[in-house]
Amino acid sequence: MNINNVKWIQVSTHDDERGSLSAIESNANIPFDIKRIFYMYHIVGGADRGGHAHLETDQFAIALHGSLRVRVSDGVGSKAFILDNPSWGIYLPKLTWTDLYDFSDDAVCLVLASTHYDRSKSLRTWVEYLKARNFPIIPLPERGAALRHPCA
Repeated sequence: MNINNVKWIQVSTHDDERGSLSAIESNANIPFDIKRIFYMYHIVGGADRGGHAHLETDQFAIALHGSLRVRVSDGVGSKAFILDNPSWGIYLPKLTWTDLYDFSDDAVCLVLASTHYDRSKSLRTWVEYLKARNFPIIPLPERGAALRHPCA
């Protein structure tokens, strides 16, 4: 996994006088078969989510409502993204260290995953992650400036 593999993906969206309709399809919009779908909402103010990496799971995250920030790292570099448009999400390949934070009060974050959930197939601490990647132990990168989707 390389930090440059984390990327924006635009969801197929159709707008007309009635509103918008967006569709996500396995191996069309996103580069994997969808095995699991989950969503986060009513996040307590100031709470963070994520804080781990999956050994075998690719994910796609999108803010259906409101906004949040996502920091990703590959153990060498890091990036942060602002999710605030339901037409744009980010692809998170396996072995991506992921933190979700700065949720707006009305945020709803949808995540599509390539595998069923298995906690034993995730790296739950930053040190465990670095050791699994055979990297020296360094501090978790600071949360820096975040990138908006390409059409912002």
